[in-house]
Amino acid sequence: MDATPEFDFAERPSRIPWPPLLLIAVVASAIALARTWPLPWPGLDDLPARVVGISLGLIGAGLLAWAIITLRGHGTTIMPDAGASALVTSGPYARVRNPIYLADIFILFGAAEITKNIWFVIGALLFGVLVTWLAILPEERHLEKRFGQAYRDYKATTRRWL
Repeated sequence: MDATPEFDFAERPSRIPWPPLLLIAVVASAIALARTWPLPWPGLDDLPARVVGISLGLIGAGLLAWAIITLRGHGTTIMPDAGASALVTSGPYARVRNPIYLADIFILFGAAEITKNIWFVIGALLFGVLVTWLAILPEERHLEKRFGQAYRDYKATTRRWL
């Protein structure tokens, strides 16, 4: 007899808040790997490169703030393991379905430029893959069960990433 009840995606996307845990793991790993196994920075170290890298980080921070403000304005949660109370399709969500995770990646790219730590770039790419598998796919199942055709229509017209 199985004592564990089946997980209900209509209630919430996950039991575990994967995105912040993954982000912390990427940052900690990038710092630790830079100390134990440093890799040379492959890019240029000039003003244009710094401007581009720092701009990516700032764009990420702005996108993160905009996405959080938009979710809060619709009265729904920003917690990745909590159930959505509203289908948000405005603000940054009008252009991309996962602006918070995209912002996290931009911020990691900015951190890579500021620190000249290539492990942040590698970690950002790994974060993208893992957050898709562990968070985005379950969130999509949750939103489809919760909002039905309205979510399917939104999903058909709005990209997951870029």
